[in-house]
Amino acid sequence: MSDLALSLADQRIIAALQCDPRVSLERLASVLDLGVRPAGRRLNTLLDSGDLRIIARTPPPTRTALMLRIHILSGKLDQLGRALARREDIPYIDASIGGDELAAVLIAESDVAGQLVARQLPASGAITAVAAHPILHVFSEARNWRLDVLSSAERRAFTPPETYPHPPTAEDLSARDAAIIAALGAQPRASAAQIAARIDAPESTVRRRLTALRASGQVQFETVVNPARVGLPIDVNFWMRVSPRHLDTVGRTLAQHPAVHGTLAIAGAFSLNVAAWFASLEHLYQFTTEVLAELPIESAEPVVVGAAIKRPGVPV
Repeated sequence: MSDLALSLADQRIIAALQCDPRVSLERLASVLDLGVRPAGRRLNTLLDSGDLRIIARTPPPTRTALMLRIHILSGKLDQLGRALARREDIPYIDASIGGDELAAVLIAESDVAGQLVARQLPASGAITAVAAHPILHVFSEARNWRLDVLSSAERRAFTPPETYPHPPTAEDLSARDAAIIAALGAQPRASAAQIAARIDAPESTVRRRLTALRASGQVQFETVVNPARVGLPIDVNFWMRVSPRHLDTVGRTLAQHPAVHGTLAIAGAFSLNVAAWFASLEHLYQFTTEVLAELPIESAEPVVVGAAIKRPGVPV
């Protein structure tokens, strides 16, 4: 996979699928003023190369979510990174460019999280310190980030309505619903006809249940992008201290910034974790001195990411 930036036409296709990962080729071509066949070829190339990935999944169960900051002994990063990446309850892992720090998201029952932080990590002999920050509130996450190459009208044209009339639960799913979701997990952009053939169900029923499952939030789609391929090779995690009176305002403000792909309110020595992508270190400097400097932030510690060890939908 190359790190050279993709063409604007390819980036616009990616941006369209961020709005609706299941957008039809016909609508994609119409709104972006492309032919259906060229749009299909470009999309297939993006998917085959891994520059674009689509994920379908059910909402995660309600469990303790922790932001882990792990300081590592010299030479132990690869060993510990691989071990953590094998865990299904850790969907995100970043390694610092200096190789001395890992940042990870852990979603697990409280006793499992406590055992990892208090016993297993210290017993590994690979760390110097670990801090576990409970995630209190999610202002934005990676699936909310949008590549800024579409007009407002184009973005509206691609964005489907999202209505969650009640919190989705696994108990609400029928066997047929579960089969539809499993088919989407294997092929997130499969048509209703393809799913119907796979699970031996009427196409009209599959189409109706697809609409209902998506509207209720019982199946969710995410577009995963390789930031380097859209001209944003610099990934940074900021550990910030913000006073309680300003935390909500700062979190909401940063969540709306085009560079930011994750904003979490956390407990512990830091109160806000912000992840952002930049075109260059100069853009990081400008963000720090022009955006962060204007907000009531007590301190902001940037950690440049050297490697994204684990991401949802991306093979480890």
